[in-house]
Amino acid sequence: MLIALAPNMALKGGGSRDWERLLSGEARGPLASLGRMGLWLASGLYGAGWWLREAFRKKPVQLARPVISVGNLTVGGTGKTPAVAWIARWLRDRDIQVALLSRGYGADDNRQNDEALLLEEILPDVPHLQGPDRVETGKTAIDELESQLLLLDDGFQHRGLYRDLDLVLIDATCPWGHGHLLPRGLLREPVRGLNRAHAVLLTRCDQVEADRLADLRALLKRKFPDLPVVLTRHHAVGLVREGEDELLPLEQLVGRDVAAFSGIGRPEAFRKTLEQIGARVVDQRVFPDHFAYDRDTVRDLRHWASSQPEGTVMACTRKDLVKLRLADLGGRPLYAPHVELEILEGRETLEALLEKQCEAAMAAEQIDNDSVIHLREREEPSGYAGPYIEEQP
Repeated sequence: MLIALAPNMALKGGGSRDWERLLSGEARGPLASLGRMGLWLASGLYGAGWWLREAFRKKPVQLARPVISVGNLTVGGTGKTPAVAWIARWLRDRDIQVALLSRGYGADDNRQNDEALLLEEILPDVPHLQGPDRVETGKTAIDELESQLLLLDDGFQHRGLYRDLDLVLIDATCPWGHGHLLPRGLLREPVRGLNRAHAVLLTRCDQVEADRLADLRALLKRKFPDLPVVLTRHHAVGLVREGEDELLPLEQLVGRDVAAFSGIGRPEAFRKTLEQIGARVVDQRVFPDHFAYDRDTVRDLRHWASSQPEGTVMACTRKDLVKLRLADLGGRPLYAPHVELEILEGRETLEALLEKQCEAAMAAEQIDNDSVIHLREREEPSGYAGPYIEEQP
């Protein structure tokens, strides 16, 4: 458990950045080297456990409807939520009844996790079922919600449920999780796991140099020649503020001093988003991924915000805002960029894969409908002509 959570154990004030420097090798010195050695040994234990799970893995359960999985190879933020939202909206635009299935990391009996709260806001017509047993939640979606297609959120390593389409997100800014399994790196499984994928979505392609992106694409082509690669970026299309029904213009942050905070997997990506908008990030606080804001933390944030120079505004991610539900902090307005996925290259490829699953969903539903009709015909007595209706005068 500790091994799996290690990359998320960042503390406010830059702990996440310190952890990244340690894993990447940027941090030097005897203590850093000793720390990496300990993490490398722990990675060996993690790898052994992963191998044992693979060796004794049971055959996945196939449900009566197609399943699309959106996942990744690494822990931390690859920009999965905007990708899930894009796919779900694409399916709904084609009148496909889709349901989201997720484990619900960080949720408890009384509340949903941050991803569920955010997806509920931006996809109000898409039901979201959370639970560790995705087979059971999938059956519930089919039987009770009459879902035609299931969208499995963060499902690449959840092998108990058969999926018809496996989409894997790779963050172009840190594609291989520093080249090691957890906790020495960020990889959940060896990179060869991409052999199970049907397509890769490279995210944050706009945040890396062109030659670095070209090298990454060439490597994927060489190692996985038949794997389609789709290029994407995440871009802010407006600002969200609690109590406002509409998106606010991005210009409200252009040229402004901003104090930012976040509890996500890759806080540096959030900072780059703010800088791309045109904001000047003058201060930043970082919390662990899926951080639960308690009363003491909010009090501390208010004090921190009130200590900022006059004219400074506050900013957090939308995942943080759905948990805070605050319009202001310490007398400063609080904004969250609304980020959406934009496909830069390979849209036709992705849409062709999704269209195939739409056709399979409609075919599966038709088979069920035909089966019900045939069952009714067999159960009805011979010569049955339908219900008796008394003639009206």
